[in-house]
Amino acid sequence: MHKAIGTVAVILSVSAILLGRGSIDEPKKERNLLMEMKLKSAQKVLEGVATGDFALIEKHAEELALISKKAEWQILKTPDYVRFGEEFRRHADDIARQAKNRNLDGAALGYVQMTMDCVNCHKHVREVRIARR
Repeated sequence: MHKAIGTVAVILSVSAILLGRGSIDEPKKERNLLMEMKLKSAQKVLEGVATGDFALIEKHAEELALISKKAEWQILKTPDYVRFGEEFRRHADDIARQAKNRNLDGAALGYVQMTMDCVNCHKHVREVRIARR
């Protein structure tokens, strides 16, 4: 009887820990989903640039700008992180504008600039996380 009570107590404790982790990891899951969406949209922008499909470029550049505005995306509160996000949105908006104007070179340049925003932001996040450890 005591063994059964102990087993139930362990199961309940482990369940509580796992359930607690689920709620803690929800923002991370949401960010991962948003990152997946961002990567797919970025690939579609590149596809549009490669094929000259201005509608594809415009649609997915606009999606990128919207994704970056979501609250779940905001993982740091540093001035550099805020600046990288603003630059990303500015370049995504510029890509969409260039697509509307049927300017393939402008859209391609915006894509390169936006990609550099991503690289710089990810580098910054890694550096901040390392410094906080």
